[in-house]
Amino acid sequence: MAKPKTAYVCEACGAQSPKWQGQCADCGAWNTLVEARPDAARQRAQRAQYAGRVELARLDELAPSRIERRSSGFGELDRVLGGGLVPGSVVLLGGDPGIGKSTLLLKALASLAAEEPACYVTGEESLDQIALRARRLGVADAPIQLLAETCVDAVLAQLERSPPAALVIDSIQTLYTEALESAPGSVSQLRECTAQLVRFAKTHNVATLLVGHVTKEGTIAGPRVLEHMVDAVLYFESDVGSRYRIIRAVKNRFGAANELGFFVMAEEGFREVKNPSAIFLARRSEPVPGSVTLVTREGSRPLLVEVQALVDQSLGTHPRRLAQGFDPGRLGLLLAVLHRHCGIHVGDCDVYANIVGGLRVTETASDLAIVLAVLSSFRERPLPERLAVFGEVGLTGEIRPVPFGEERVIEAEKHGFDRLLVPRANRPRREGRAEVIAVEKLIDAVDALFG
Repeated sequence: MAKPKTAYVCEACGAQSPKWQGQCADCGAWNTLVEARPDAARQRAQRAQYAGRVELARLDELAPSRIERRSSGFGELDRVLGGGLVPGSVVLLGGDPGIGKSTLLLKALASLAAEEPACYVTGEESLDQIALRARRLGVADAPIQLLAETCVDAVLAQLERSPPAALVIDSIQTLYTEALESAPGSVSQLRECTAQLVRFAKTHNVATLLVGHVTKEGTIAGPRVLEHMVDAVLYFESDVGSRYRIIRAVKNRFGAANELGFFVMAEEGFREVKNPSAIFLARRSEPVPGSVTLVTREGSRPLLVEVQALVDQSLGTHPRRLAQGFDPGRLGLLLAVLHRHCGIHVGDCDVYANIVGGLRVTETASDLAIVLAVLSSFRERPLPERLAVFGEVGLTGEIRPVPFGEERVIEAEKHGFDRLLVPRANRPRREGRAEVIAVEKLIDAVDALFG
């Protein structure tokens, strides 16, 4: 009798090796190879079961208009998804423990179940626990089908009888397939369970949402191939101790990536934040040094956020540079430009800069706001209260234009800002309510505000 073949699978990257070794040859991780004995015949039979009908189709004969997105009941979630749930799509939602993933999806599924069949599959809670949470959220009367099961084969066998229009799996790390001998949550189990769910969703046009655990680094646990298999990857983000939650799309085949959705946690669950700029704007009676308002853009909409900086005399031999909410290396670069082209030296000072509210800004349009906040704190001179700025600072000291400049100006005017400092190339063509100061060099911006 032939000896069954044994393979060793890396839990970090999913690579396979014929023998065990201390370090994975593909990703370099140590002690991550685990034994797996796949039943090849059973896997082939199972894949054939979900293969569906294979035939050629012509692109010009397809009608995209027949695909209608389904609203989740949350406008902010629909915005992040690109306009709603697409039938047959698979969405992976990750976030820290207790941030509200299950709470949001249960309430969204209740809205979907009012019009079409919806199913909630849990591998972490009992049905009574879900009923208690539904009562707290005020959706206990929603006609949601519930299933407490961790075997993906049993889940799909149950759903094959009557496929729902929307499906939630909470969570993907708790599922396992009998075709593999490894434990639930391992690389091979995650990959195979997700593959079966993706095939089921595409075959029956089921909008599927998967809850994913995250590692201590904040990334979704499991192999990176998991994010390649799904159609959209969303991350739940929150500042420590804050009531506000942000959903960020890092991948979306049906909409814009880096789109943001804003929510606030209340007793009855999540509520949408219609005006997210109000979260990040300062509420103080008088201007203070080291604070300026930035007009940034995340996804498809502009946002107004407060940028704060603190410059203090260093007590050590190595001054500190600390940045929160943007690239820390960018802070050192901007301080060098400030010294070289404006003659302002802060090299012997500790410099701290922060984007208020826990938002992370990835675009370079925040450069000008960071420089002005640092200079305001250094000179202990507050900037005008109703001033908003944006612009990229180049290494040669020029203020470079940024995309969607006119939309940023309109957003600032809508919130009552009457003075704007913008790159010369982003000067709006129309005359608005606010005074627009267009600058071409960083020294021009410093002279305009500090004389």
